[in-house]
Amino acid sequence: MIDLTGRVAMVTGAGGGLGRAHARLLAERGARVVVNDLGPAAETVADEIRAAGGKARAALGSVTDETRMGEIVEETLGTWGRVDILVNNAGILRDRTFAKMTLDDFRLVVDVHLMGAANCTKAVWEPMREQAYGRIIMTTSSSGLYGNFGQSNYGAAKLALVGLMQTLALEGAKYGIRVNCLAPTAATQMMEGILPREQLERLRPELVSPAVLALASEEAPTRAIVCAGAGGFELAHLTLTQGIHLDGEPPSAEALLARWAELADRTGETVPEQGWAQSRLELQKAGYTPPSVAAE
Repeated sequence: MIDLTGRVAMVTGAGGGLGRAHARLLAERGARVVVNDLGPAAETVADEIRAAGGKARAALGSVTDETRMGEIVEETLGTWGRVDILVNNAGILRDRTFAKMTLDDFRLVVDVHLMGAANCTKAVWEPMREQAYGRIIMTTSSSGLYGNFGQSNYGAAKLALVGLMQTLALEGAKYGIRVNCLAPTAATQMMEGILPREQLERLRPELVSPAVLALASEEAPTRAIVCAGAGGFELAHLTLTQGIHLDGEPPSAEALLARWAELADRTGETVPEQGWAQSRLELQKAGYTPPSVAAE
């Protein structure tokens, strides 16, 4: 039984949809919850949590506002003394093909999803380091992991969150901070018009939130990309094939294309622990034994 009694959680974009479901479940398990959103919906969700016997406070503000996110964290520290869990859930869509998309819409989506998560994470990072405990969840997407027509801005932002997670998990490890990604499929306002009604009804946000609870727990893993929807759960991985080595100074591009099937062979592929693993593998294939590189 996951018990979050004594923990303090901050959930962004929690005025409805996934964020609301996450906030309510965390509160049900004992966490005191900061419900963040832009408008009065945050107050409504905080009221719902309190009416159910939980503890919550609404905190209005845009995740794109670095100053406001810092203020919310300071207010939370002043009220409850700590922040243990951050769920970076806030997001928007501005879907168009890249040919028709304005760069303003590209920047806006990146600003909300990527910089919004960075702003909130930066605000909690030092308090979590000082208390030697933290659980941070980034909301990525299959659109970022695998691409989706008409979502170049959204996909770019969502995969960027995976890169942020990978590095923060390494940097936070010795401070007890575990960082993971969630790729949800849920019937939210952003999904309206994308899937038929009968499928949307099977994709209730509440069926995703157990993954958040798991990633917010003391037993949480770190550096996982958890996919969730309709009660199904999967793990996604960024892998590295064993590849090939080409002679020549420089090697021939024609030879590379000729041996593409070998390059793409997934036999023995790995999930690198750090980016250095790519350089190490390439140097080993070239006949060198590179030194080990440990995180500072």
